[in-house]
Amino acid sequence: MSDAFLAVVNPAAGGGRCAKLVGPALERLRAGGIRLDVVETRGPGDATELTRDAYRRGRRKFLAVGGDGTSYEIVNGLFPEAEGGDRPSLAFLPLGTGNSFLRDFSDRGVEFAAEALLEGRSQACDVLRMKHKGGVIHYINLLSMGFAADVAAFRARHLQRYGHLGYFLAIFTCLARLNRRPFPLRVEGQSELDSRRCLFLTFNNSKFTGGTMMIAPQAEVNDGLIEYVRWGAIGRLGLIGNLHTLYDGTHVKHPLAERQAVRCVEFALEQPVDVMVDGEVLTLHCESLDVLPSALNVMV
Repeated sequence: MSDAFLAVVNPAAGGGRCAKLVGPALERLRAGGIRLDVVETRGPGDATELTRDAYRRGRRKFLAVGGDGTSYEIVNGLFPEAEGGDRPSLAFLPLGTGNSFLRDFSDRGVEFAAEALLEGRSQACDVLRMKHKGGVIHYINLLSMGFAADVAAFRARHLQRYGHLGYFLAIFTCLARLNRRPFPLRVEGQSELDSRRCLFLTFNNSKFTGGTMMIAPQAEVNDGLIEYVRWGAIGRLGLIGNLHTLYDGTHVKHPLAERQAVRCVEFALEQPVDVMVDGEVLTLHCESLDVLPSALNVMV
């Protein structure tokens, strides 16, 4: 088993920013004594396949060089294979656009992530597992339905090249459309389906999305729980007046907002829906969500 980190580099992350910055960033780690083997992705899904193959060949230490999407692909290369095996370690070089997961620990981005790796800091991290009619996905940040997913989907399909500005443009576009609808589900301990209309639902392992939006202020990455945040069918003017609260986490105090810490969720959706998961936009017919407690080590 190699004790070197496999650095999985997504050169397209951050609109190509990663390709420009990755060389010096990796050299700094090597100069600090970190052993690295480097592979580059060429398209969507490559990081998952490279990671899955490496894990099967005995690799247990991985470095995500890119954004949240790169980390998401690596996590899905590790799981479900790692569920019954050795707990893998994941470090980060956040050279992408969002880099939301690391915001739980610091807003210093690359500097913080490099220090964590050089100092050997690590902690256990839960992995959330979504089963859907097409298979299963795993994630460590959050999964959203409704407004938050609508924003992510619109940005991914139409505004990807605008970076952070694209998030704001997508927010105001979806605000104009404001599609409030039910996502029938049952959370742990409930006997009845919740089919109320809502603005959005999020199922969180960590606090932030979009780089700066604190969607789940009470989430903890290693408590063995899903932080479930729901915002009811607020009106357009109400949302505009409270939009700023999504960035400091005070939206959960709104009368139409709810949050729970649960271990599992069952869905009763009649058709697939757009979801945003760790920076990626997917269309899934969701069935159930649960937690793999402390299944991963993260270098933070």
